Amino acid sequence: MNETTQLPRIREVFHRRERRSVPLVRQFVREALVDWACDGRIDDVLLCVSELVTNALLHGVPPGRGFRLRLQLEPVGGTLRVEVHDSGDGEVRITDSWADSEEEGGRGLRLVAALADKWGVGERDPGKVVWCEFEVSVRSTDSGGTWAIPGAAALDGVASRGSEGALPWMAGTWTTAAPTATSPDSSRPS
Repeated sequence: MNETTQLPRIREVFHRRERRSVPLVRQFVREALVDWACDGRIDDVLLCVSELVTNALLHGVPPGRGFRLRLQLEPVGGTLRVEVHDSGDGEVRITDSWADSEEEGGRGLRLVAALADKWGVGERDPGKVVWCEFEVSVRSTDSGGTWAIPGAAALDGVASRGSEGALPWMAGTWTTAAPTATSPDSSRPS
């Protein structure tokens, strides 16, 4: 009965509607996959991330708004889920222009459908979530995994990297030690 439960590893980032968001998100995902010791399929994951983010920027994110990328890795079984959340009302569909070499666009979701193990679209208010999943292999590591604040996105290293999209209160050193006489919490009445 001595089973170890491995919680999912989660990372999230928010970016504004800007072209430079695509390479920033790719770097964010690459760092997460390296930190999580994922092997194989990294190129497929990064290509699908680029396609989903580009589609969100071109068709889903209204001017002046942004999008959220969420990664979730289930260490047992190795399922990696990529979600792109946007607040636009655009419809997600695969075009029939795959064979038409004159068309410049319209191939992104076909690539996602071909490379990912699963993909789909979910509703949110406002907007939608376009997601894809990959079965990846995860090397065993000595790290303690991830941690989260209930009700907030897991912060697994986001603050220490100073990545764009991190909230200002996320900067600094995180500790789980009890308050000491010099900490602000010690002034509270017991």
